[in-house]
Amino acid sequence: QVQLVESGGGLVQAGGSLRLSCAASGRTVSSYTMGWFRRAPGKEREFVATITKSVGIIYYADSVKGRFTISRDNAENTVYLQMNRLKPDDTANYYCAATTGIYVLERAYYAAQNYNYWGQGTQVTVSS
Repeated sequence: QVQLVESGGGLVQAGGSLRLSCAASGRTVSSYTMGWFRRAPGKEREFVATITKSVGIIYYADSVKGRFTISRDNAENTVYLQMNRLKPDDTANYYCAATTGIYVLERAYYAAQNYNYWGQGTQVTVSS
């Protein structure tokens, strides 16, 4: 099994940047599809980005495309989410997630229910 620990959250002004890290232990991140999700107060958990295992295909939510970048460092066994040009609407608790599943449909990678392992989250707050 894999254990996930997020870090890098904080308080930033609109237009600023943060880099979130998801450190994995127990297994290599390359053997899992790794995703980032977020949940704002009073709202449902929302897909942000994912990178598939092995081949490393990347998908982004439309709301973050062009601003966020997901990457994987196999040597450090860590997945990152670089967040640029942050907006107040990006304020949320950000979660790292992992799954061993392989799916035919792209939308399956957007579904939180398809991820088996979760970190505890890191808070991102963007001020106006």
